[in-house]
Amino acid sequence: MAKMPERRSIHSDDGPITRERILECALGIIDGDGIDGLSMRRLGKALGRDPMTLYRHAPNKAALLDGVAERVLEELEVDTDDGDWATQLREVARGFRRLALAHPQVVPLLVTRPLSTPLGLRPLGTLRPLEDILTLLTKAGFTDADALHVYRALFGFLYGHVLNELQELVERPDESDDLLRLGLHRLPIAEFPLIRGLATVLASYDGAAELERGVDILLAGLTATSTQPDSPPSR
Repeated sequence: MAKMPERRSIHSDDGPITRERILECALGIIDGDGIDGLSMRRLGKALGRDPMTLYRHAPNKAALLDGVAERVLEELEVDTDDGDWATQLREVARGFRRLALAHPQVVPLLVTRPLSTPLGLRPLGTLRPLEDILTLLTKAGFTDADALHVYRALFGFLYGHVLNELQELVERPDESDDLLRLGLHRLPIAEFPLIRGLATVLASYDGAAELERGVDILLAGLTATSTQPDSPPSR
C-alpha cells in the first residue's frame, strides 16, 4: 500500500506566523518602500503565506500600521526612576531622534496618524511614552497637569525637529558649491535673497547639534516656568 503524503504544516520552516513576525516584516517593507508600498498581498508574499491568513492577526491595513507604530515606539526607553528628570528627557529626545533616523518612512505614523484617532482609542503601545513621562515627572514633583504640559512641549518640539531634519535633502551631493548642492540656484535671486545667502549654513546642518540646542532652550524654559520642588521627593 502506498504511503500517504505527509500533511503540510501550517507553519513555515522559520516558525509559526506570529503578530511579532508580521509587524517585523511590515516594518521592513515600509522602511524600504514607504507606507504606500505595504499591502496585505505583498506582506503575505514576503512571509510565504496566503494573505488571508494574516487577517487573524491584523483585521486591516490600518490596524497593521498601528501595530508598526507600536513596534517602533517599543524601542523608545524612558527610565521612570531616574532622579534627574531633565537628563532623562534629554535621553528620550535623543532616543526619539535615533528612531526617526532609523525608520524615516515610519515617522508619519508617529507624527501625523494620531491626528485621526482620539487619545483613548489609540494603540496602547503608542501611549506608553506618555504614561512613562508623566510617571517620571510626577515622581520628580511636578503636578499631573504640569507634567502633561511638559510632555506636550517636548514632543511638539521633537515632531517638528525630526520633520525638519528629514527634509534636509541634498540635491547634488557631488557638487562643491552649496547653492548647487541644495538646488538653491533655482530660486529667483530677487525673491529669495536671504535663503540663498544661507546656503552654507543650510548645507552644514547638524541634526544632533540642533536637537541639543532645542532641548537646552526647552529645558531652560520649563525650569523657569514650571512649579516643581527644587529637589525630587524622597523615595
